Amino acid sequence: MKRREFARNLLGLPLAAALPAETAFASAKETISLPEGGSITDVPGLKVGQHTLTERPTGCTVVICENGATAGVDVRGSAPGTRETDLLSPINMVQKVQAILLSGGSAYGLAAATGVVRWLEEHNLGYKIGKGVVPIVPAAILMDLGVGDFKIRPADEHGYKACMAATTGPVAEGNIGAGAGATVGKMFGPKFAMKSGLGTASVKIGNTGIVVGAIVAVNAVGDVVNPHSGKIVAGARTEDDKGFRDSMAEILRGYRVVVENGANTTIGIVATNAPFTKTQMTKIAQMTHDGYARSINPVHTMGDGDTIFAMSTGTADVKADVSAIGAIAATVMSRAVVRAAMQATSLPEFNLPAYRDYVRRG
Repeated sequence: MKRREFARNLLGLPLAAALPAETAFASAKETISLPEGGSITDVPGLKVGQHTLTERPTGCTVVICENGATAGVDVRGSAPGTRETDLLSPINMVQKVQAILLSGGSAYGLAAATGVVRWLEEHNLGYKIGKGVVPIVPAAILMDLGVGDFKIRPADEHGYKACMAATTGPVAEGNIGAGAGATVGKMFGPKFAMKSGLGTASVKIGNTGIVVGAIVAVNAVGDVVNPHSGKIVAGARTEDDKGFRDSMAEILRGYRVVVENGANTTIGIVATNAPFTKTQMTKIAQMTHDGYARSINPVHTMGDGDTIFAMSTGTADVKADVSAIGAIAATVMSRAVVRAAMQATSLPEFNLPAYRDYVRRG
């Protein structure tokens, strides 16, 4: 059996999803449609809560696993803002996290994790020490301070409120939580950018009982691209505001671009109910970055802090292959990225059109 056929059969996915991104981009010509949905909460054992500061906008999104989740992380962007990522190294002691936070507000937004810790402690959830607990809450932030009032950003109380709102139900997408102030297509300056947001997706793997889900706040330097069609969904707009520049095509032509370093970042979480070790979850986090690479172009730049956390609730009574789950996670993440752009709502007061408005004019 040829390698491509093996990959397709192994994952039960369309061939284009198994091909390298550039091959799928070159060959597909289908109309853009919203990728398959679902929510990261389809993974048993997870809750998601969000809080949005509508006055700026910005916000935070928390994924809670009350019984603890084995987790890993992989940071590929060069301008990250993170908390407790060293703890997730396979060689370090703590084995479980109780929650992971995604937040806007740049480094200020890391303060929202303190509110998550406070909520977890009140519910006696955390690493057991003596007569108490220490909640383990890794976090990552994105830079959205350029959209609205710089002084408004997620804080302690907003992380707490996100926890209070957490449920196992479907997760709202678009201009909400960590995606409230997210934008994309910024290689030519903010005046040509577009609104993005938060997206989520999931897939149930045949009759195995395994579920893989993803959630992501997309605030990239580059353009968001449908990996099956190669069509730009949201990205740098043309000067006449009637279409897309195609950032990578301009770069290849030698266009001198200006990047606002640190003003971006795509942050996400992939989760599964299949049991894995910290080492295996770290590998899954690494493989999931392929989902970014398929749906964001360019990606992992000096101006991005792209980070992916991977969580295993371990509730499925199966032994899963780490490579297969990592490959599936990348596909689910790419769907979540595209959904984040397509579900966003325009912010005309900031000259930030969203996909749903702009493509009809392009």
